[in-house]
Amino acid sequence: MAKLLVVDDEPINLEIIGHCLEGEHQLAFAEDGLEAWSMLEAAPQAYDGVILDRMMPRMDGMEVLRRLKADPRFRDLPVIMQSAAGGSEQIAEGLAAGAWYYLAKPYSPKALRSIVNAALDDRRTRKDLVRIGDRLQTTLNLIDQARFRFRTLKDIQVLSSTLAQMCPNPETVAMGLSELMLNAVEHGNLGIDYAEKGRLIDEGRWQEEIERRLADPARAGLYAVIELQRNADYLDLTIRDRGSGFDWRRYLDLDPERAFDSHGRGIAMARHLAFADLEYLGAGNEVRVRLRLTDPNGGTAHDDAQV
Repeated sequence: MAKLLVVDDEPINLEIIGHCLEGEHQLAFAEDGLEAWSMLEAAPQAYDGVILDRMMPRMDGMEVLRRLKADPRFRDLPVIMQSAAGGSEQIAEGLAAGAWYYLAKPYSPKALRSIVNAALDDRRTRKDLVRIGDRLQTTLNLIDQARFRFRTLKDIQVLSSTLAQMCPNPETVAMGLSELMLNAVEHGNLGIDYAEKGRLIDEGRWQEEIERRLADPARAGLYAVIELQRNADYLDLTIRDRGSGFDWRRYLDLDPERAFDSHGRGIAMARHLAFADLEYLGAGNEVRVRLRLTDPNGGTAHDDAQV
């Protein structure tokens, strides 16, 4: 069971969230941001996620969020911002500060559970990707050019974590590659659009539907590819699928209108967290990224990535 820190200055809201999530997760409660920050500092490894009210006395949710994202101990801790301030400007501010998950009060128990599960799944995936790729560094250092095929969720997990070990910041690169490759499979090759994915996640059938479509004999030879080319300073990666493309421009940034959805963050997260930029080509069934491997003064670059 995941352990969540729930932060809200209204006791009734803490009670409602506790009732919705009890039995599924371990819960700890704080009545304002200052108490929450003290609890986090006292046990930085104790929590798997934070459900954070925006407007509170002493220290508000935005200040807690800024502190979390500025502290290396908490940078991968998913934060679900909840607030009655559901206007586009407030949502955009929260998203820009690092709250990739947002709930506007009042919300349904189903919406809360869906967002919480999505946030926890994302975090577990990131950690799994790093563990899988850790042992392969020596072999990967010998690769300058390669082409890989992938079609399943397991393929994506293994390949993204493995290739990320060639980069200075493997955890964020693994996440970014995984999201781009997942889009190539689920949308490009299997034709699951945004609305359908939302329904499948809400019904708890997303992975089941992916596997069902992959098992279709008509799709047996359907795969996507990822190609890499490395030189002294850069690693170029290109992902192609067999689909007809999509309107990728809508997903380069996290639109406040989609902030309350349980999915739809992948491309924006890849662009803003893993890569400084990325480039979709043609109709959207090909995407390229370039990662800087060394800085101009020598050594390893940990900051920017360029297309």
